[in-house]
This record gives sequence, C-alpha cells and structure tokens, in this order.
Amino acid sequence: MNKERLTEILLDQKEVFSAKTGLIDRDIPLEDAIKTALVVIITGVRRCGKSSLLFLIKEKMQLDESGFCYFNFDDERIVNDVSLLESIDNLHKEIYGKEPALFFDEIQDITGWEKFVNRLYEQGRKIFVTGSNASILSSEIATSLTGRNKVLELMPFSFNEYLRFKSIPAGVEHLSMKKRLQITGAFDAFMSEGGFPLAVKENDPEILTGYFQDILYRDIIARYRLGQVDEIKQIGIYFLSNIAKKFSYSTLQTVSSVKSLSSIKSYLGYYAHAYLFYYLNKFDFSLKKQTLNPRKVFTVDQGFIHKIGFNFSANKGRVLENIVFLELKRRKKEIYYYSGKGECDFVIKQGLHITEAVQVTYLLNNENFERETGGLLEAMKNYGLSTGWLLYYDKEIKENQIPGEITIMPVWKWLLG
Repeated sequence: MNKERLTEILLDQKEVFSAKTGLIDRDIPLEDAIKTALVVIITGVRRCGKSSLLFLIKEKMQLDESGFCYFNFDDERIVNDVSLLESIDNLHKEIYGKEPALFFDEIQDITGWEKFVNRLYEQGRKIFVTGSNASILSSEIATSLTGRNKVLELMPFSFNEYLRFKSIPAGVEHLSMKKRLQITGAFDAFMSEGGFPLAVKENDPEILTGYFQDILYRDIIARYRLGQVDEIKQIGIYFLSNIAKKFSYSTLQTVSSVKSLSSIKSYLGYYAHAYLFYYLNKFDFSLKKQTLNPRKVFTVDQGFIHKIGFNFSANKGRVLENIVFLELKRRKKEIYYYSGKGECDFVIKQGLHITEAVQVTYLLNNENFERETGGLLEAMKNYGLSTGWLLYYDKEIKENQIPGEITIMPVWKWLLG
C-alpha cells in the first residue's frame, strides 16, 4: 500500500480512537493483562466494546500519543496483506521516534498475523489484539502463539455494567422504595434492549438488526465463502425464536431446508465461532452420553431475541433464563442443564463434581410451584447438594411455602450479588 495513504489512515484511526468519551469500566480485571508479558487477545462478538476496552487499557497504562500504535483492520481501505503490520509499526516509529505498544483491532482480517505478532513478542514488545471470531483462538494461533497469549473474552454489558452506564448505583442492601423501583425499571429495559453499548446509548433497537446482518454476512457468509445465505439465516431466526429450548438436527434440517447433516453441524459451528450462539449440554458423567443428548441454545445478547426472533409473551421466562446463562458464563462457570423425571435449568460443575443447581422462572405461582421446585430438588438430591437457587422475575407465593434448602431471589438482585 502507498506509504502516504497508509500514514493518512493510521493517523485518522488514531484520532478517532483517542477521541472516545463516555466509557465505563468493564467488569474485567485489566491489571493482569497490563502486567503480563504475553500477547493479550481480546475476543468476543462484534460491537460488544472491544475497541473501547483497548482504549481503557491504554488509559490505565498512561500512554501518550507516542507510546501506543492503534490500527483497526476492519476498514474498507485496507487490503489483506500481512506486510501491512510491519509497515504500520515502522510508520509509527518514523513519525514518533519511539517503539510503541501495539493495539491491533479486528486482526483476524489479516492472514498470517499470528507469525508477525509472535516475532514481535519474542522481541519483548507489548501487544494487544482483538478479534470477532473464535477461530482467532484456535487453528490460527495453534502453532505460533500457544502458551504465549492471554485471552480476555468480552460480552455485551452485564446488568451491573448496564446500571453503571446509566449512572444508577447498583447496591442491593438497604434499598429505599424509590431506589428499588429505579433498579427494577432498569432491569425491565435491560431485558428488552440487551447490553450492546451503542444500542443502549442510542436507545435504538434497529441497531441490533444491523449487528445481526453483520455477523451473518461478514463473520459467517463471507468468511467461510458460503452460498446458502437464506438457509443459514433461517437457522439463526429459528434459534432466536426458541431460545433456551432443546433443538435437534432434524428440526434444523426441516426449518432451513438443508438436507446435509454435516452442513447443519458446520453452520452451528460458524454461529458459535462468531459468538452469536452458545449450545448447552445435558450433564452426564459419561461424555459419550452428553454428546448424544439434545442441547439447548442461548444467544450472546437478549436484545436479539426481541428484535430478530418471533416472540410471544411466553418467551419472557426464556429471555430471563438466557440472561442468567450469560451471567454464569461471565462468572466463568462450567454450565450444563439437568433432565431426569423433572428438569433443572442449570447445574454447575467444578472439578469432578456438580456444586450448584439453579432454576429460573418468570412468575413463581401455585400453578408452577411443584414443577419448578420439584426439578430443582431432584437435581440437588441427585448430586448431593444441600442448597439450590430458585430465581424469578415475580412471585405470587409466600416465602414460607419454599422448602428451607432452596434460596429464592429476584433475578435482578442475583445479578448484582
């Protein structure tokens, strides 16, 4: 690329990056990422705030203009040429006369990036990269950066972060009625609009339609050079209309009109690599049985459910379950679902044992009380648990009706705990 043109793009991007305002601290510990000598890889779904996290890291490192080199490869002016990486680094040193820390955004668009990054790592350079596809963590770095990288997975705002962005104090103790109503009102909005930073800032759900299209066409269709666009899209819409429900390959074949089972499995993998969907296994001590049982599907942000899926009022409970699933992932839990005579939404594995059981319901009342508590108690008994969680949006029963070994709590309060 022409040096003058590249210099213009480099300085344009740095100016935009340095002008970021109105950011909040994310619930990700940045100190270890700043101190480590490893290459820091920030990954996650498109538009969840990875570039902003780079800016926060730059600020915490107290780097002036000469101390960091920022470049975003998700730019239509840029060609896929790995030699650009060295050109950008050299340009910065030529302009500022100083070797910078490198901040490379959406680097997965450059083939062979990992070898360049590895070479600079061996020279002791401080390097941060971001990517919107999980393959950045697998085959692309398997040979060059194994054991040389530290991964931070970023998601859209948690409820804690959502409140912080809205400047609402997030404490749960000694709440006045006014403060409780403020928090629960914010939770209603969070359930509906989700946690993508720009969508929250602009209060514009149409932004999510654009995000879905970007993920579909750029991270999946273009990346894997696929032709069955409508078929893949139908799978995504079906999932967003059936969140937190079990699915089968045969159903997806019918929904999408894709006859090939291997193609269906590949499409599910592409959606997972783009961080749009997660698939939850039923727990079984036999790994073989785990793979044979149907899985449940969840999405990276509940806003997609409302904007893209076909929704009915009955979906509220599944939206709530999706929110709890995402929070468990943020807390780095190893999550499964339980199914026996009854069902329990989540069981948590730590080491070789199940250590927690969590049931989620929108409205806890006399009609569903036996089903919800029964499935939870059955899971607790099966795994020798003395306590379990029953999380709800609202309830119509008195707390003294709940068995003593079950802790009940509104989801909003559990999220802030």
